[in-house]
Amino acid sequence: MIRREVENVEQVKLKSEFMKLQDLLKIVGIIGTGGAAKGFLSEYEVLVNNERETRRGRKLRPGDIVSFGNNDFQLVASDETS
Repeated sequence: MIRREVENVEQVKLKSEFMKLQDLLKIVGIIGTGGAAKGFLSEYEVLVNNERETRRGRKLRPGDIVSFGNNDFQLVASDETS
């Protein structure tokens, strides 16, 4: 397991029960299309809850933290405040 200190987490609100990792990458402006996620995930280290993730369809749920580079994003339910 990879350990990384998480600081300055940006919250991303879910509009449904879950969000796919490729959709998060599109929302935050890292990739332009879902198809680009496969290449991005193979080239860059992306962590979900401090574990390396390579599946673009990984389901993210409230409380999950996605980290890459110096970016950290936490998924929150749409009814939670940021």
